Amino acid sequence: MNNLRVINNPVICQSLCAMRDKNTDSLGVRIAARKITRILLYEASKNLPLVNKEIETPVAKFYTQDIADDINIIISPILRAGLIFTDEAIDILPNACIRHIGMYRDEKTLKPIWYYNKVPMLSSNPEKFYVYITDPMLATGNSMLEAVRLYAKKNIPVKNIKSLNIIAAPEGIELLHKEFPELEIITAAVDERLNEKGYIVPGLGDAGDRIFNTVVNEKESIYMNL
Repeated sequence: MNNLRVINNPVICQSLCAMRDKNTDSLGVRIAARKITRILLYEASKNLPLVNKEIETPVAKFYTQDIADDINIIISPILRAGLIFTDEAIDILPNACIRHIGMYRDEKTLKPIWYYNKVPMLSSNPEKFYVYITDPMLATGNSMLEAVRLYAKKNIPVKNIKSLNIIAAPEGIELLHKEFPELEIITAAVDERLNEKGYIVPGLGDAGDRIFNTVVNEKESIYMNL
């Protein structure tokens, strides 16, 4: 599939192993996730336009290339799990704007429900916008589809929009490419399938809970039900 890039190297393999392991604590999951997100962001940024530039090193004048300064870069995390990408994104692309998207999944219908939209109406030159929508897990693909639609409706070329995911399911990939075949999905792994609850198999469980240490254990469950 031309618009699916699976990025694989030893660092990603090691980090995915740590994230998938149910015995890895929240700190370990966050550290592993950040390693993966940095690599994915480097890969995604390959589509940014370059311009020729003359600089002066301590030794001599030198002609090189730099990222064009007349573009707008948007990092758009889908809350809450997509936030794990933002620290790395700001380091790599300090001029990027962070635009949060808030959706949660209805556990019965598996459809996304909006609760927050920090994406304003864009004005002129939408072709100058480059958007990276981030979510660790591309499962059903419903939330990512809504996010891509949001930017596409603002006339940003879909070729300028990318879906960045740590793990993707075939079902989510198929859904996105059915409506947006030119959308590039960049991921560290494509897993087997979704289960009946819409979770990726083998996956790593709920990414948001594991990243932000909100997994409810048996003891907490007892107190919450009192």
